[in-house]
Amino acid sequence: MSRIHRVMAAAAALCACGALFTFVVSLRAGMLPAAADAAIPASADNWGLAFPEEGKTPVGNATAEDLAQYNAYFLGDTNKKVLYLTFDCGYENGYTASILDTLKKHNAPAAFFVVGNMVETAPELVCRMAEEGHIVGNHTYHHPDMSAIADQESFRKELESLEALYESTTGKTMSRFYRPPQGKYSEENLRQAHALGYTTVFWSLAYVDWYVDDQPTAEQAYSKLLPRIHDGAIVLLHSTSRTNAEILDDLLTRWEEMGFTFASLDELPQLETT
Repeated sequence: MSRIHRVMAAAAALCACGALFTFVVSLRAGMLPAAADAAIPASADNWGLAFPEEGKTPVGNATAEDLAQYNAYFLGDTNKKVLYLTFDCGYENGYTASILDTLKKHNAPAAFFVVGNMVETAPELVCRMAEEGHIVGNHTYHHPDMSAIADQESFRKELESLEALYESTTGKTMSRFYRPPQGKYSEENLRQAHALGYTTVFWSLAYVDWYVDDQPTAEQAYSKLLPRIHDGAIVLLHSTSRTNAEILDDLLTRWEEMGFTFASLDELPQLETT
């Protein structure tokens, strides 16, 4: 087994059921072999990252160029000190309103990737997201392992059933941004999403924030989110996290003091316009 496959296998082992994750490894510059830039895996895999140098663009297990063939991205504009904030919303845990308040305070657009349960149980919050100008993206209706779905019709149903629920709830059309549950994907998944007119959005910065009964301290969160921030970062946070809600105002302030501004995913310079 090659080193990159051992790295990716370790990433899969770290994936918690029902939660997105980032595979963050402390590797010295030069430790990742050239295979890290290999094409998109044909078989199912988990999105994973390595940070050879803090403050610099991380290395994904597929390159930006390979992903872009399918209108899929994990980075934004790396020539500007701009950040793209995204939140995964599996259910409401009492913190989304506070997160929305903080985003409004900083005039910061965000993307909220919701599942069916979130729309069904917290429709007022989902409506507020849309009303306040945030993207509401598709995280599928049931949050399954989409990489295990081979046929286009079943893949389509997971996305379109959520689209229909969102439209009936908000009166608005769902944005065409998709994030695979748990970061599980394959080349075929990217083709399927692209065929449905979706942009697939991974991330270039995240941390372990999804265990609601074992939340990180503010210091632990800052230790990942401050030194590893980078130009064009697509940041993944979970709206179920108490820590995220508590530190978000200060975190955004610190990033602003570092010279960063915030942009919406629909401002990604690479987006297809057709």
